[in-house]
Amino acid sequence: MTTPRTPSTQPRTPGGAGSGSRAAVLARVRAALRDVPATERPEDVPVSRDYRRSHLDDDPARRLAVLHENLVDYRASVHPATPGAVAATVARLLAERGSASCVVPPGLPEEWLAELGDGVEVLRDDPAGRPLGAERLDAVDAVLTGCAVAVAETGTIVLDASAGQGRRVLTLIPDHHVCVVRADQVVASVPQALAVLDPTRPLTWISGPSATSDIELDRVEGVHGPRRLDVILVHADGDAPPAP
Repeated sequence: MTTPRTPSTQPRTPGGAGSGSRAAVLARVRAALRDVPATERPEDVPVSRDYRRSHLDDDPARRLAVLHENLVDYRASVHPATPGAVAATVARLLAERGSASCVVPPGLPEEWLAELGDGVEVLRDDPAGRPLGAERLDAVDAVLTGCAVAVAETGTIVLDASAGQGRRVLTLIPDHHVCVVRADQVVASVPQALAVLDPTRPLTWISGPSATSDIELDRVEGVHGPRRLDVILVHADGDAPPAP
């Protein structure tokens, strides 16, 4: 899970802790740029992009299998499903996790909610009207979203806040995130993902549940986001479920 930056507790005063290091770093940057003409711009110096952009072949089934394997390695739970089984899988996962309430973003396919029973309260976020506040989201058990793209080689899912994905806060506060990934949204590598993403949108990169090992290298999950990430990996009808 993407980890928000933690604000520094050091006072940001001239001469305070860290200012000497900052000055040293800036001095080195200036020294490195000393021979660069002031009028030169980044586009004036083309950077070669002829490096290898993927370590996988073009086999879609292989991409799904690698994504599955890497998501599991990050301690996400992966659930292969056909398009017609998404609603039943969502209902099962919420029931198994004891999630009695679920927030959904605008634009989420309604059919994904079709098999939720009366025991699950569905809350609809409305950023343009009445967005749910952090306190209300903190009382919600789960969030259900789609995604923009998924990267097989890194086991990463990217959300861009478009329809069906919602505001970043939706996927940071509830403790259980159910994310639906279609097979046609899976690319092999990060360079391929960047080629299809809009850099002007707010991007949230997710690799497993929220976790940190900052203290004594002991892994703690759920520090900055959900402790549970369930990924429904949707393959086409008739295709064999991807296997890690």
